[in-house]
Amino acid sequence: MKEFVILSDSSCDLNKELRERFDIEYIKAHYTGPDGNDHQASLDWEEETPEAFYKRLKSNPNAFLTSPPNIEEWYAAIKKFTDQGKGVLLVSISTGLSGCYNFMMQAAKRIQEENSEAEVRVVDSHCFSIAIGLLCVLASNLRKEGKSLEETYQYLNTHISCIHQSGWLDDLSFLAKKGRLNSAKAFFGTLAGIKPIGEFDKNGLVTVIGKAKGEKQAYPVFLNYVAETIENPEDQIIFIANSNRTKQALQYKAMIEERFHPKEVVIVDVCPSCCINMGTGLMACYYIGKPISEGLVEERKIVERLLAAK
Repeated sequence: MKEFVILSDSSCDLNKELRERFDIEYIKAHYTGPDGNDHQASLDWEEETPEAFYKRLKSNPNAFLTSPPNIEEWYAAIKKFTDQGKGVLLVSISTGLSGCYNFMMQAAKRIQEENSEAEVRVVDSHCFSIAIGLLCVLASNLRKEGKSLEETYQYLNTHISCIHQSGWLDDLSFLAKKGRLNSAKAFFGTLAGIKPIGEFDKNGLVTVIGKAKGEKQAYPVFLNYVAETIENPEDQIIFIANSNRTKQALQYKAMIEERFHPKEVVIVDVCPSCCINMGTGLMACYYIGKPISEGLVEERKIVERLLAAK
């Protein structure tokens, strides 16, 4: 069976420790900031600390723009491994958010036209941030179990709709401006103390399915939502992504560990590729659960019931 690599870009939010642990490769996307220059979106915070970047972003959000690796960059990254006789599994940010998937596909097609023996598969994650990273980790575990590239590719495609988000983003107006929000109710995030509850839809956009009144109400709702949607938590690594919400992420981590006893709970900082398009104030966990329903009908019912409970 041919060896294969797992390759994503900066939008996966996997730090160096996680990439090394699970043997996952990435290439850097791009962003421009207030200086107008092109920067590589590193996952390892080589230019500045997360806190410094979040502060700059919050003070001048409209001055930042992102772009994925271009076709030539993907071509070079894929060819590096196919020239070694390895297969390549590419995991992309949702097509609803970026042209990255299309660039991957074009590069993969070119590789396979030049080399008929090259094995390249491209997965549209239908999500963003560490949810992409979660899919990459899942692929790594399957590879470790001896699954082939094709088997891993097929498994991911049948489980993409099982990736859930449970948490908040303080200011949805930022997400709406960047076209990442499938809801006109962005004002939820501008009301003092309101914690908008979002979930992935089938297109990888965030849909608001409820609003909690402050952290005191939010945490129990999030935990109970996880309880009703997660499957086999004891077998999972649950990830928490945060952008300038470390204190809350640590509190959430302790609650998840006490309630669900997963294998591990890992907190990551949201890196520039994703943070520029969602803003600061994210604090959410990501896990594998029941398939998300069409139109988030069932998920809305769960949140409405939990919010109504005393």
